[in-house]
Amino acid sequence: MTDSNNGNAVAPHSPAKWPLYKIKEQMTLQSMIWPALLVLIVFGYFPMYGIVIAFKDYKITSGFFGSPWVGLKHFAAFFTDPKLLDVMRNTLVLNVFGTAIGFSAPIILAVLITEMPSGPFKKTAQTISYLPHFLSWVIFTGLVLEMLRPSGVLSDICIAFGISKERINFMAQGIWFYPIYIIASLIKGVGFGSIIYVAALSGVDQEIYEAATVDGCSRLRRIISISIPCILGTVVIMLILSVGSILNTGIEAILMFQNGLNLPYSETLDTYVYKVGMSQGRFSYSTAVGLLKSVVSLFLLLFANWFSKKITDRGLF
Repeated sequence: MTDSNNGNAVAPHSPAKWPLYKIKEQMTLQSMIWPALLVLIVFGYFPMYGIVIAFKDYKITSGFFGSPWVGLKHFAAFFTDPKLLDVMRNTLVLNVFGTAIGFSAPIILAVLITEMPSGPFKKTAQTISYLPHFLSWVIFTGLVLEMLRPSGVLSDICIAFGISKERINFMAQGIWFYPIYIIASLIKGVGFGSIIYVAALSGVDQEIYEAATVDGCSRLRRIISISIPCILGTVVIMLILSVGSILNTGIEAILMFQNGLNLPYSETLDTYVYKVGMSQGRFSYSTAVGLLKSVVSLFLLLFANWFSKKITDRGLF
């Protein structure tokens, strides 16, 4: 390229770096994230200093600095804990099956909602599916337990259809805890979990669907060949996040469903850490278990991201 005035060569235009004045111009816009960063730093990063008590025999009277260092003593105690196998079994069963069912259900629901014609029925279906999410676990669990009691509606149904000749106390049989918790979590979260997929499907160009219809594609073929591939990026990101939190069962719902009869099947890593730390006052031990869980979750997240990029060329980072 040459200059038309003096004939000198001019270097091709190259994209300039982000100028400083642009940042200053957007200072008002950038400042909107400062409160969120401040909350994250104060409540997310400053308290992380407390993990040092996992390597100490922490006593409230001695404080963080006065408590003696014991190294990996509490980590070793966890691996030799007689409750470890039961706790890990319950945690993995609930999370693996819960993730497998709870992850695919919102996608299916989102596709079904998108395929519904606009109208009162579609709005009603969306409202009904979203509503359980906005109920607290205390209220929702109370409704579920009311249906599961021996005089509840599920026992009536079992007797009416000849499944059982006598009333069943579902919460007194530990093996029933797995399906009860998974189904209850699914009902409570499937509607709200589908919102992000409904939003992703709404962004798909409708001309693609029209062209597929003209070519004679059935509705199922359009879903498989157009809808699912178009939201694959969103699906991959949500799957990676789900794998990273596979050891987190939550504590509210578990404690609400838990009783003395189903305890061998309902004690998970989160409830165990809570009970050991709060009830028994073993703060260092519970911190060590929580730290170990966080480290494993981090490695699962990194592995899921690496595997996703290897297979689908998509990932979080």
